[in-house]
Amino acid sequence: MTVTAMVMPAPGAPLEAREFARPVLAPGSVLLRTLGSEVCGTDVHLWKGQLAGVPYPIIPGHVSVGEISALSDTLTDADRPRDVNGSPLSVGQIVTFLDVHGTCGRCWYCTVGHATTRCPSRKVYGVTFSSDEGLLGGWSPYIYLKPGVHIIPLPPELDWRAFLAGGCGMPTALHAVSLGDIAFGDTVVVQGAGPVGLCAAVLAQLRGAGQVIVIGGPDVRLRAASRFGADAVIDIAGTTPEEREKMVRGMTAGRGADVTIEATGVPSAVPEGMRMTREAGRYVVVGQYTNVGDTTFNPHLDLNQRHLDVRGCWGSDVGHMYRAVQVMARYGRQFPWADLISAEYPLDAAQTALEDVAAQRVVKALIVP
Repeated sequence: MTVTAMVMPAPGAPLEAREFARPVLAPGSVLLRTLGSEVCGTDVHLWKGQLAGVPYPIIPGHVSVGEISALSDTLTDADRPRDVNGSPLSVGQIVTFLDVHGTCGRCWYCTVGHATTRCPSRKVYGVTFSSDEGLLGGWSPYIYLKPGVHIIPLPPELDWRAFLAGGCGMPTALHAVSLGDIAFGDTVVVQGAGPVGLCAAVLAQLRGAGQVIVIGGPDVRLRAASRFGADAVIDIAGTTPEEREKMVRGMTAGRGADVTIEATGVPSAVPEGMRMTREAGRYVVVGQYTNVGDTTFNPHLDLNQRHLDVRGCWGSDVGHMYRAVQVMARYGRQFPWADLISAEYPLDAAQTALEDVAAQRVVKALIVP
């Protein structure tokens, strides 16, 4: 039996449909039948060649949901596949999984630094696994989960589409918002109205923010921010950084935001965000996931004199993914997550989906094989 998956052969090259052999399950592994996989900004960065160390060709799709199709044979109970709670998995379960695999648990970053996202051994489904290694990305009817992949079951009250509406944006935003230490009544500015920014705006509300301001565009995303509870939105179209800073200060008694979260991926947004954050405030940079260029700021005026606390945030770990699932399940009545999905695409339309995300014509796009 063969499986047809979509492959990104090289940066800038059109996606291709390629045939793969059905995986042979090693002890402790799982085969998922893909229900859906998101198309996110990371996939656009991969297509543009903006991530280092990518072993093209790859099968994209790093956050996915599937139904367990098959489990590996087991010799003992110890090698039976289990979820993150330690419970045995079963055929037919609906699950997601942490895209990061191979974190060693032994290096300095894993053991002393407690920063597993910096483990040098980590590899990522849909990003740093070559398609030559098999079905290790979500833009495929099946996904092979290697032994040791962190598997998280979706609660019955959380529809898989609703979870993918947050996708990788939700655990990434959860990481950033946690680093922001948002307190009750804080004014929070979110730069960027893509999936990470929208999720950060929702999570800021759940953390007790007194006011949430979203800066970004285009209009389809700003409308989503308003529907999901943002108190004010500022369109970057037709406004200058100085005008946007003045608008934020006008809504904060002249001080600026208590916490600002950068989720744009645009380097010039960083000094702008620093300047619209109040003195002794907190600035979390999460959007600069790839190297898209330099920016400049004045270390005296923008950082030191203002006693600004700047925190970098890169990626997410299994704790963030697990908590994202729980939060989305708990607050699904208040926030209709699936409304963020602008379009679903069959596997053979993955190129169109990728181009729509790159052009920001959608809020969230899903590949549904």
